[in-house]
Amino acid sequence: SSHSAGEAEGVPHSSKQSHSSSSSSSASLYSTTLRPGNSSPRAGRSSSPSPGRGSGNPSQSHKRHLEGVLNKYTNLLQGWQNRYFVLDPELGQLQYFLNEQSKNQKPRGSLPLIGSSVAPSDEFPFMFTVYAANGELFKLRACDACERQLWMNQLQLCARRHSDSSGCRTSSSTFSSSFTGRTRSFSLLPHPAPPCSSINTQRQNTPHGHGNPGSIITITHHKSPTSSQRASNHSPAPLHQVKEVMSQAEGQQKNLLNSIESLPSRGPLSSLDPDLLLLKATSAATLSCLGECLSILQHNVSQAARNITTHTQGLNTGELNLTHRSKELLKGSENSSPDAVDPSEESTDTEDNEEEDLGVLDDQRSIILHLLSQLKLGMDLTRVVLPTFILEKRSLLEMYANFMAHPDMFLAITSGTTAEERIVRFVEYYLTAFHEGRKGAVAKKPYNPILGETFRCSWDVPRERVRPLRTTSSPCPVPPASAKPGDCCRLWFVAEQVSHHPPVSGFYCECKERRMCVNTHVWTKSKFMGMSVGVSMVGEGVLHLLEHDEQYVFTLPCAYARSILTVPWVELGGKVSICCAKSGYSATVTFHTKPFYGGKVHRVTAEVKHNPTNTIVCKAQGEWNGTLEFTYSSGESKVIDTSKLPVIKKKIRPLEKQSQYESRRLWQHVTAALKTGDIDTATEHKHQLEERQRSEGKQRAATSTPWKPKYFIKEGEGWVYHNPLWKTNC
Repeated sequence: SSHSAGEAEGVPHSSKQSHSSSSSSSASLYSTTLRPGNSSPRAGRSSSPSPGRGSGNPSQSHKRHLEGVLNKYTNLLQGWQNRYFVLDPELGQLQYFLNEQSKNQKPRGSLPLIGSSVAPSDEFPFMFTVYAANGELFKLRACDACERQLWMNQLQLCARRHSDSSGCRTSSSTFSSSFTGRTRSFSLLPHPAPPCSSINTQRQNTPHGHGNPGSIITITHHKSPTSSQRASNHSPAPLHQVKEVMSQAEGQQKNLLNSIESLPSRGPLSSLDPDLLLLKATSAATLSCLGECLSILQHNVSQAARNITTHTQGLNTGELNLTHRSKELLKGSENSSPDAVDPSEESTDTEDNEEEDLGVLDDQRSIILHLLSQLKLGMDLTRVVLPTFILEKRSLLEMYANFMAHPDMFLAITSGTTAEERIVRFVEYYLTAFHEGRKGAVAKKPYNPILGETFRCSWDVPRERVRPLRTTSSPCPVPPASAKPGDCCRLWFVAEQVSHHPPVSGFYCECKERRMCVNTHVWTKSKFMGMSVGVSMVGEGVLHLLEHDEQYVFTLPCAYARSILTVPWVELGGKVSICCAKSGYSATVTFHTKPFYGGKVHRVTAEVKHNPTNTIVCKAQGEWNGTLEFTYSSGESKVIDTSKLPVIKKKIRPLEKQSQYESRRLWQHVTAALKTGDIDTATEHKHQLEERQRSEGKQRAATSTPWKPKYFIKEGEGWVYHNPLWKTNC
């Protein structure tokens, strides 16, 4: 249920159109602007010949301006919505707007077509998907097969035109920037077909005397037994035989198109037959994808040849161009599963990173004032280097792990006997998670994780602690110190910085025994707001309860650092949502910011609703770092004091057993200097880490090597753990 690209609509529209309504809307547009023979198409649009027929002048078909209403998959909450799409052949973009009236405004979203592919889908009637080279995608539906084919044809022509024109001038830097997102996996094996492929053509005569309606072409590629040997040789023309096969396949695909287009428009086998239209689209999309893959292989071959030369020169001079960073990543990739970490190597964390509640010193205030003088309201602080003295002694990735400080409440979610009880437990856990992650009121900033940084830990949760919470108004008792490891459920956590610009973190937490896991990706956007700094947590998490086949999609609040010149303090703000599509339950949680005059700080309210019956089943109010009161539909109530909730300490490996890019080991010198108050030394070590990250980025750019995270993969607009529980333990 990944999101489609370009849509970030947090509030549903007034109504969700069914497929029939959206189809009728598209059908009306098709009849007025796209049907052949329409003598007066609407202004700004071009009438087109019938889909599947020849378009006359090829250059014109490549540059056709096409626009109209299509059904677009927006997100999990809103599903399919009508959007007004415009194909711009000059820019090589597919843009969309909320409706036709807003098409003169800024597009709501767009997809670059250079290097893209278009493929039909049988997931829904008349559905097709546009895959961009940067990893984004649009899931679209037309009103019928003809309109789908028309859009697919024009999108493919536009993509091919821009891909071909850019291929002549593509440099390594352009190539790198075009494929920094998710890349689709294709397999061009190093055994190309022999020069002659087997082409079997069978002609059929129709009973209606239409003569030769077309040909059905079967293309069979035979693997040569000596092709592997040929591929291993360094020939002057790398992949030459693959190019030959591609050329033959393109010619055969053209024959296939001509055969289909020569069919009559009516009869038992017509040119508008849905299966034939699907065959046309599939063959074109396949060739397009293979062409992209061939371009990638050609680039890699040429790059490898340059690297071999550089490597040889380095050996001759005694210098090997391989950084410690590369060695570490190669070593880590051999054993990249956090679950493979030996639990006996972990020990209970004894670090106490409680920050002292001090105001800003005079010399620090002058530095902050100098920094503020260079900032503007609303300015993005992502690339601004902030002074070291405002840092707290932990990485942002570890802060995310500290949100799991009450794993007993987390594991108790799946024990709920009803869907209502499970979402209520999730809300209880959600509201009590933030006080430990944002421990203390002082506004300190965690370390910005560097690209590739990871953090791993686990918790041993006594089974006696994992029990229903509704029946008690007091915290669960702390288990005795003699509890055996066998009496515990193990919950493990891994986080990774998957992107630097924008700064995106992914984290995943799993308990295999309870068959539950949570996957989250967060983009931290910092903005200057005068006397405060706001941090938006863009992204979402999904809690999977495999035992009940439920997924809970949730978002995160914004954080604000107030009074940055006097005594800085932190508050949370904004409205977040929790939604379970299967059960129909949802929750709205509002973190209230303090008004300028009066009002309370850290106030939060929540409401759990059963959407099919519009019934409120639970309400909550209080302070997210203090006392929370829950009231249920049964009339019961419960009070949770977050300051008295027992915290289960995480378990972590000692520094000497951590990998080089795990947070604690990576930042150990900065942390040690901050603990002693040596700001200059901390700044120096922090600067070294930042410089190393910049040099590694330049090295990747110079070799056109895209960054590949260790634990997470890009899916749509989000990041997903590479081996999640829902795939391995269904």
